[in-house]
Amino acid sequence: MNYLEAVQEITNVIPEIEIELKNNISQNSYSVIQTFTDKIKNMIRQNDRNILFKCLKKMDEIYRNGDVVLKNAVETTFVYSLDNCTAFCSEEYRKVIFSHISQDLQKIYSRQIYSHGT
Repeated sequence: MNYLEAVQEITNVIPEIEIELKNNISQNSYSVIQTFTDKIKNMIRQNDRNILFKCLKKMDEIYRNGDVVLKNAVETTFVYSLDNCTAFCSEEYRKVIFSHISQDLQKIYSRQIYSHGT
């Protein structure tokens, strides 16, 4: 999957994001994943669980099926921002969010957290 296919997959889950993605000046894997991550952050803040869980599943699909650039974008944009996204969540809500993130992305998250600063 390339970034154009990822855009299509994301707009299937969140149709209203299509305009935002098309208006993006730099249309590439990183900008697509950044826009998607920003939407996920807002869903977390608004406690919009139904769409949030679908989006987390879609992020995993994009990661699993994406080309190398998409995988890197997910790792450096989405996974790296997980702490920031969940910083003000209750411990219970944070656990629920992480339970909807794939094992692969959780491993990458752990690796980033525990290797930070070394």
